[in-house]
Amino acid sequence: MALLTMSNRLLELRFAADPKRLKMVRDQVQQAASQVTLTKKLVSDLIIAVNEACMNIMEHAYKGDRSGEIVLEINDNGGEIEVVITDFAAAVDFEQIQPRDLDELRPGGLGTFFIKELMDECAYAHLQDERGHVLRMIKRLDDQHAES
Repeated sequence: MALLTMSNRLLELRFAADPKRLKMVRDQVQQAASQVTLTKKLVSDLIIAVNEACMNIMEHAYKGDRSGEIVLEINDNGGEIEVVITDFAAAVDFEQIQPRDLDELRPGGLGTFFIKELMDECAYAHLQDERGHVLRMIKRLDDQHAES
């Protein structure tokens, strides 16, 4: 018999693909994370990963079109924090989503590197109608992540 894990929605947020909205998003992620007992480092990791993912969607999926929409969900799955980010931009080739060479000295291009370093799992999928994407990121909680 399989155990059913209960999920607790910490945040559901819809916002325009406008970089000016990122501060509000970071603030909302921090507020959502405060509902769960997490270390400051884990909260910071979540904020950075969400910020980088949203910025990449704005720049690369929507190509600067600020009329696009992003949906952010954060769930406490009892042992892991799940972040799901959905956009409705034209389909992109996931093979092209790669960080730049770390030896290249220039700003930008490291969002996917940071996301993969900070999160335990990261998976991309297309929406069913092939317009839009879903990014699912998981951060597993162990004894080191819970604040004492």
